[in-house]
Amino acid sequence: MNVFLWVLQGVLALLLVSGGAYKIATRAGLAKQFAVLSSGAWGALGAVEIVAGVLLIVPAATGWWPVLTPWAAVAIVLESLALVGVYGRVSLAFTAANPLVFAAGMGLVAALIAVGRFLWGPLG
Repeated sequence: MNVFLWVLQGVLALLLVSGGAYKIATRAGLAKQFAVLSSGAWGALGAVEIVAGVLLIVPAATGWWPVLTPWAAVAIVLESLALVGVYGRVSLAFTAANPLVFAAGMGLVAALIAVGRFLWGPLG
């Protein structure tokens, strides 16, 4: 189970860091496309994603405050719920490429990581 959780953490961390960088770089365009949030809010979400992605890996891998890893997963679940709400307010075609589906999937993976790390410990 530990290896499975580490693989999930690694994939999710890569998605979060790249998605966060994208949100920061294109925050003005995202604010126009999804007018529910301002440019600053998109930048803040991007920063949260980058920090959470780093906290999924670094504390557990280094042994430095490893309890932060499951709490980072909880933060990702909450952020994913917020994004599902934002994307749900915008009418988009319901496809696999829909950002709502992607955000919900990331939230489910983060929830699995949080439960696994709370049950078996941040270091496995």
